[in-house]
Amino acid sequence: MGKKIGIVAFTLELCITLALCEYYSKTHPVSPKQQVVTNLHFFFHDTLTSPNASAVLIAKPTLTGDDSSSPSPFGSLLATDDPLTLGPDPNSELIGNARGMYVSSGKHVPTLTMYVDFGFTSGKFNGSSITVFSRNPIMDKERELAVVGGRGRFRMATGVALLNTYSVNLTNGDAIVEYNVTVYHY
Repeated sequence: MGKKIGIVAFTLELCITLALCEYYSKTHPVSPKQQVVTNLHFFFHDTLTSPNASAVLIAKPTLTGDDSSSPSPFGSLLATDDPLTLGPDPNSELIGNARGMYVSSGKHVPTLTMYVDFGFTSGKFNGSSITVFSRNPIMDKERELAVVGGRGRFRMATGVALLNTYSVNLTNGDAIVEYNVTVYHY
């Protein structure tokens, strides 16, 4: 009998506790911030060759086809710490780094799936970043990638990055890519 009373008391206490508890906090009225649109223009330098490689192979597939001559064959995973500059010249002003990874995800058409954080280290956006997670069909001269987030001045960012290949070495994979990014943030 005592065991039944204990179970009933515990059940009653649990029901009351659950009824009074909430898994969220109440919404407090705030002054909504106005959404801001920022346009960014910079160059991304992806270098696979030594001694100054900024992208390195971290996983390689077992190949059965003849595409092994590619610098990043289908299934390759690379980590990046690519410089971002104001101009296409690698010696132009450094404004940040693109850190993340990409996988060669196109079996028949060279395509990268990129997860990269573009962190800015100078100027108005110093300490802020935007994040891109998107498919990049690298053989297209112009392409569009999704901006899916950000931090700092780009908190809650969304947008689009329009890419234009400035130069590419098809033998070793080194590339310079122009980015025109439209970012919506608060």
